[in-house]
Amino acid sequence: MKRRLLSVGAALLAVAASVLMFVKPADAAVGLHVDGRNIVEANGQPFVMRGVNHPHVWYTGETDSFADVKALGANTVRVVLGSGKRWGPSTDVADVISLCKQNRLICVLEVHDTTGYGEEGAAASLDEAVDYWISQKSALVGQENYVVINIGNEPIGNVDAGQWTAATTAAITKMRASGFEHLLMVDAPNWGQDWQYVMRDNAQAILDADSRQNTVLSIHMYAVFNTATAITDYLDRFEDNGWPLVIGEFGWRFNANEVDHETILAESQARGLGYLGWSWSGNTDPILDMATSFDPARLTTWGERIFNGANGIRATAREATIFGGGPTGTPSPIPTPTKSPTPSPTGGGKACAAEYRVVGQWPGGFQGEVRVTAGSSAISGWTVTWTLASGQAVSQAWNATVTTGGSVVTARNVSYNGSLGAGVATTFGFLGSWSGDNAVPTLSCTAT
Repeated sequence: MKRRLLSVGAALLAVAASVLMFVKPADAAVGLHVDGRNIVEANGQPFVMRGVNHPHVWYTGETDSFADVKALGANTVRVVLGSGKRWGPSTDVADVISLCKQNRLICVLEVHDTTGYGEEGAAASLDEAVDYWISQKSALVGQENYVVINIGNEPIGNVDAGQWTAATTAAITKMRASGFEHLLMVDAPNWGQDWQYVMRDNAQAILDADSRQNTVLSIHMYAVFNTATAITDYLDRFEDNGWPLVIGEFGWRFNANEVDHETILAESQARGLGYLGWSWSGNTDPILDMATSFDPARLTTWGERIFNGANGIRATAREATIFGGGPTGTPSPIPTPTKSPTPSPTGGGKACAAEYRVVGQWPGGFQGEVRVTAGSSAISGWTVTWTLASGQAVSQAWNATVTTGGSVVTARNVSYNGSLGAGVATTFGFLGSWSGDNAVPTLSCTAT
């Protein structure tokens, strides 16, 4: 009888243990983690990265940059660190994390020494990058709500890009065996651009290699992604398969062969993808700087676009709920929008109306936005025109093809926003300069 009671008790204990294991498995998510194709916080709230890269290892004294990018609206900063193989070693990880937390930014930490391994002779291997993370483990453990570990930047070059799969699998396995519970980020080969599609074609194997199922893939988009088709085709593959992805680096179209940043921004917003632009300042090629000499009051064309433009950081970033949540940006110096007195669309034919507003204004410059609304019938295209006041000029535009002839500005739809259903609206934006009076024009809208 005693043996039977002991057997029953043991069985009950086994059932209880199985229930407990079902409620909280050994590999339960801690802090930031992957849920399907999304990144979520520990409380289950989605988190979409909107931020920039900061070259900390080369400019360790530029610590004001964390506050500066936060003030411009970022919710995330990707911080360049060095393992000591080529740069650094970065032994100030605890200080970097503290700067991120003080400024209510999620911290993506990356080892830059791995850049171009296999093609760049001085580069560190992913295994060496993991050794660096292990050496910094005391600063990282307990920071899973705030820190993403990007194991190695652009870890394989264009020579034998196929080695990326085994190297990445081994790195993830070693990180988990060493006790790291953080969300891990892994960059693509081909200097991050994956033009041979090694990451795309082996994505599931990489995700399966993580015992905690807590890895996000990262694509870097530069000149390989200089058309909307190249960008959308790549993103479609990941979305169709439910793979988690962020755009860990990208630049802007400063000439016709460069990255189509407008598509990246629009598609990221439409798909709920995180993005981190390259880079805040300090590039040897300053065309990629967002701020001149780390000065937030001297934003470049690229800086104005990514922070203040449509689908940009200020408009779309939401602070992590671990810090309180909500929009992260501060208002523009003159934030009150000014609308043009353009009439609403009327009539049964193909018609449209355009509404103009000043989104932000600063001495000598401003950001404008135009909302185009179809009339009571669907339209397949639209054209908006207006006349610039004396001293005004348009320097850059997005979501429309904008030309200027004398003082007349003509804006035409692009391929993806010309067809509008009855009463449906779309917007395009632009950056401009002004002197004297930044007058609001009267707009004319015609539809086809």
